[in-house]
Amino acid sequence: MFQPAGPPIPRNTPRGRHLSRGSEESRTKRAASLTLLTCCMPIYRHIGLTQPSGGLMSDEILVSISGSISGIRFNRPETKNAITAAMYAALAEALDAAAADPKIRLVTIAAEGDIFTSGNDLKDFMAAPPLGMDQPVFRFLTAISNFPKPIVAAVGGAAIGVGTTLLLHCDLVIAAPGASFSLPFVDLALVPEAASSLLLPRLVGPQRAAKHLILGDSFDAATALAYGLVSEIVPEAELEDRLAAIAARIAAKPPEAVRITKALIKGPDEPVANRIAREAEAFAARLQSAEAAEAFKAFFERRSPNFT
Repeated sequence: MFQPAGPPIPRNTPRGRHLSRGSEESRTKRAASLTLLTCCMPIYRHIGLTQPSGGLMSDEILVSISGSISGIRFNRPETKNAITAAMYAALAEALDAAAADPKIRLVTIAAEGDIFTSGNDLKDFMAAPPLGMDQPVFRFLTAISNFPKPIVAAVGGAAIGVGTTLLLHCDLVIAAPGASFSLPFVDLALVPEAASSLLLPRLVGPQRAAKHLILGDSFDAATALAYGLVSEIVPEAELEDRLAAIAARIAAKPPEAVRITKALIKGPDEPVANRIAREAEAFAARLQSAEAAEAFKAFFERRSPNFT
């Protein structure tokens, strides 16, 4: 029978020590072969699920609210954070709630244990294959791809399958030196998901994309940094603190200006003249905004702006 990847990891793994202690390719490949592919000192709350878990509560996706920051954390380290349909439902719910809440300015994503996520839990996946866009995994992928506010992820250890493809939808990704990334879809007789067949070639070019999506070659944190998938590499012991610092900086910025800037960055390809015109329209509207008034006033008064 299919089993979640890897041997048990003690559930009392301390929070903040979800980072990898090694990146041996054999461990990554072993985890990949057994799973299907497809982040402040917060107080955690559990996400209630209505499907497909039969209304049970989940302690495997933790959501923290710290001021204007919503932190999402994989919390199933004993299975290397293999993701079930119930967890996907919780992830989608958490993102939808953060998108709708005007008090929330950004989301962070991190994980308990020494692996970010090993992808889908095969046993759970085979019990209820996701055959339509209304299924939890696709609801999650839709939610993260359409999320209007910044998403910052911290990756320690292996990010397999969806663990890598979800990062293509994040705005900033920091990684520990021992982080590794793997996309073994074809090895499982599957195809890419999360628009990775579109977004990865855009990022690294079709030849390199084929190396990872067809050959299934994994890559390390240094390569991810060179590709532009990762924004910086942070020492393992500092990953949580760096995530909190980046989140705090974003949270202190004017939220509407941040949201519009993200929409421009993530916008579709278009002629340069069209983009200049769209930016000019947004720029003109921003000049008349309350946020801009506060920013300019703070500048002339030589103080930090307050966008609360």
